[in-house]
Amino acid sequence: MDHLSAQLAKHLREVFFGGNWTCSNLKDQLKDVTYIQANQQVSSCNTIISLTYHIQYYVQSILQVMNGGALDSKDIYSYDHPKMDNQKQWEEFQQSIWSSVESLASQIELMPNENYQNIFVDEKYGNYFRNILGLIEHTHYHLGQIALLKKFIN
Repeated sequence: MDHLSAQLAKHLREVFFGGNWTCSNLKDQLKDVTYIQANQQVSSCNTIISLTYHIQYYVQSILQVMNGGALDSKDIYSYDHPKMDNQKQWEEFQQSIWSSVESLASQIELMPNENYQNIFVDEKYGNYFRNILGLIEHTHYHLGQIALLKKFIN
């Protein structure tokens, strides 16, 4: 495993599962959120479910490409989450995120350093490094929003 791959995979896991220097991660932020709280609207903000779905949408998009698939995601659909009207659905949704993140981190670990400069699907999206690092930064951004929404709801 190349050093860059190991570091990016570690950084991805940390924002989702913990161990980063910010002492905040998505799994811990969501562990005590009920489906009712996750659906609760605060002013004109996105709900916790919407933000969580939005985060996983991009995890899935990059994972699909890393697995050899097409990039068929569209930004306009990134908040179009399925209705979750019970705790079981909410918990299963979270579990699917954790599984996808671990799959993506494992794919990143296998990536040779020289591949990070390769174009990610199309030149307009930049290279693999930009997209993987961007996903991590994007997750931190929305993680902060989720933490604030929890404070408002509680």
